[in-house]
Amino acid sequence: MGKLILVGAGPGDAELITLKGIKALQKADVVLYDALANNSLLDYCKKDCIKIYVGKKAGLHQYQQIYINAMIVDYALRYNNVVRLKGGDPFVFGRGHEELEHAEQNGIEVEVIPGISSSLAVPAINHIPLTKRGINESFWVVTGTTTNGSFSKDMAYAAQSSATVVILMGMKNLKLITELFSYYRDEYEPVGIIQNGTHENQQEVFGNLSNIARKVEDLQIKSPAVIIIGQVAALKTAKDKSISLIPELHKETKP
Repeated sequence: MGKLILVGAGPGDAELITLKGIKALQKADVVLYDALANNSLLDYCKKDCIKIYVGKKAGLHQYQQIYINAMIVDYALRYNNVVRLKGGDPFVFGRGHEELEHAEQNGIEVEVIPGISSSLAVPAINHIPLTKRGINESFWVVTGTTTNGSFSKDMAYAAQSSATVVILMGMKNLKLITELFSYYRDEYEPVGIIQNGTHENQQEVFGNLSNIARKVEDLQIKSPAVIIIGQVAALKTAKDKSISLIPELHKETKP
């Protein structure tokens, strides 16, 4: 009986995987890797390692998850070390725990190696603190689309808070998100959207709830993208005097 190792690949930049994650890849006999995991991480694997792409397609997630679960068991019965390489962190909207449960139900030992979630790394690498003294006291991480494609009920609670709200998988429902937050917050609440965060082809757009949808359309920003709503999103653009998202941050004293 082999062992399953759930490894978080980090937000996209290959150098943001943990050292422990690299060591797991180096001893892997089989690697099942996701679409959001940087392919260059497979270079750490042994020459005879079996590498299998198991990225999911829209509309087929549930079927493909069943198939992936079956593959995990099948390979763990035949090989010593099976690595499941998942983008970000396996336990942050990654269905990692479902795979852990399925493996353990079949008598397979499981090790979890956490990864850096894009919900934390993408804002940070763009100099956006999720919390900042004097501005906010907490942050929420919410999915923008549930497994059945509907709008998350937690979004309304997040909108009513004063917290920074980080939304993953939300581009499909961006219009609904901005309408909801505009209802509970000021329409000039700062928003940042970052596509392919930490990658070389990263694109970002900043604005507020009233204009971000138009800016996204103009710049053709698409998934995968991280949406950041809250006053801290303005800190990225604080040096740009043409953008007045938090007036007090851009106020200049005349001599």
